[in-house]
Amino acid sequence: MSRPSLLVLAADPPPRLGALTGKADVRFTDEARLAGELPRADALLMWDFTSEAVRRAWPGEGPRPRWVHTPSAGVDRLLCPELAASDTVVTNARGVFEQPIAEYVAALVLAMAKDLPATLERQRERRWQHRETLPVQGSRAVVAGAGPIGRAVAGALRALGVRTAVVGRTARPGIHGGQDLDLLLTRADWVVCAAPLTEATRGMFDARRFALMQPSARFLNVGRGPLVVEADLVAALRDRTISGAALDVFEQEPLPPDSPVWEAPGLIVSPHMSGDTVGWRDRLSEQFVSLFELWAAGEPLPNVVDKERGYVPMHDHAPD
Repeated sequence: MSRPSLLVLAADPPPRLGALTGKADVRFTDEARLAGELPRADALLMWDFTSEAVRRAWPGEGPRPRWVHTPSAGVDRLLCPELAASDTVVTNARGVFEQPIAEYVAALVLAMAKDLPATLERQRERRWQHRETLPVQGSRAVVAGAGPIGRAVAGALRALGVRTAVVGRTARPGIHGGQDLDLLLTRADWVVCAAPLTEATRGMFDARRFALMQPSARFLNVGRGPLVVEADLVAALRDRTISGAALDVFEQEPLPPDSPVWEAPGLIVSPHMSGDTVGWRDRLSEQFVSLFELWAAGEPLPNVVDKERGYVPMHDHAPD
């Protein structure tokens, strides 16, 4: 029996796939050669999950892989109409990034509430200035995005004593529907965006929604950059429509040096690192090997993306 052909869209450092020796014919490719390699692959590992090469190459002629895996939470850089309409199964890296991102959001909330950026700045200036900071316990948060990441974020905030509401596409027990978001924004001290990027969510945080927030509110985005209209956020910070913000994802990455985002008052910028803790690539490799073994054995796969919706549906989520 022939071994399945596994094509890997490469990135450095490469994945650890030694466990697949003798189980798969593994070939590495780059963006330039991807279109020519796709017809010969049974499965595709999109190890370079920041690339949009699959979206460009997929509509070509010839057979296509029966399974595509992206080692990321989002699939917006991968999906195209032709892939969405195909029989190819798409899976993501659910289970790897949730807790690290939740910890990162909790750290940002504490840093902003306790004014740590200003404390560090005054330390550099050797300036002693006593200040009062904000209590976190008893404050209110709304998390936009009811997937595994959003729910993990909500759990971390509740552990800090934050009264937290989660908003999803549709209402269900413990989750508010999208129609409740605007009202919840008017009451929130912390607004966390952890939604998937789809055509329905693109630009969901714009000038209108920032205007709904309290002047004391802080906004955090750990979802996808295009969920936020960056120019509107910068204006809201400059006009003191809201008090502060933290962005880990951006409309353009890397963030250009001349972007006005860098100098927006009260904004913390981090380079898309909220989910990346020591050893994260090894965990992604281990997860893929486990999925490959299930797929090769003809077993059902977890983490299957609904290609029309652009995310793993709720019925496939692990329980809280």
